[in-house]
Amino acid sequence: MKNIADIIWYDTIDSTNDQAKRMLGTLSCPTAVAAREQTAGRGQRGNSWKSDAGSNLTFSLVLKPGAGLPENILPDCQFVISEAVALAVKDFLETEGIHAKIKWPNDIYVSDRKICGILIENTVNGGRLASSIIGVGLNLNQKNFPPEIPNPVSLSILTGKTYQADSILPGLAEAVLSRLAKAAEDSMELREAYIGAMYRKDIEARYVDTRTDMEFSGIIRGISDSALLLVELPDGRTEKFAFKEIAYVIS
Repeated sequence: MKNIADIIWYDTIDSTNDQAKRMLGTLSCPTAVAAREQTAGRGQRGNSWKSDAGSNLTFSLVLKPGAGLPENILPDCQFVISEAVALAVKDFLETEGIHAKIKWPNDIYVSDRKICGILIENTVNGGRLASSIIGVGLNLNQKNFPPEIPNPVSLSILTGKTYQADSILPGLAEAVLSRLAKAAEDSMELREAYIGAMYRKDIEARYVDTRTDMEFSGIIRGISDSALLLVELPDGRTEKFAFKEIAYVIS
């Protein structure tokens, strides 16, 4: 396993993913770019990531082939990176006694509350992955959240403890690298672990088909070979959903 080469901390920055992109050509990978405060943090679907300054862990792990990023991961199989990162965060939470689930594609939930968001931005060059920037926002100590953030929770709310981001980051980054190394050896085992950890798997729940704005009942059964979400409908059919085509109804 390739150990993390460096951790670069900023007191305040716009976005760790954006800073990682700006520094991509100069970094000795794997490197973690971390911030105590992000002024323009980004999440999935173009959403902003809002976090109290100094309360949480926000960082981007920068990988290149042979330097944290397994060279045998092809562009059409890059979802294994999402699987590895989500499972690594889940592994860490287990060490704190927190049983988390993965909300497809890679949000981390405890019950019906979000504790971590992940934004992965890969670059492809010449038919192969050239780099991967893995952004992680883990709620550590924040107790009060803006009302526009749906269903948030933090580790401190769940355990009553106070956490130091500086202490957690090295181990969490190494856990990601370890999961990626195992993915290179056995991607099927990783896929099975991911599916087994999926939020709402085999449970009937409500969703919205964002293509039609229709709400429906369905049961998540897993993901397809191309990482589409598989949802069983009441009539027994299985529908495939791509990213942004389905929304979870969470009360």
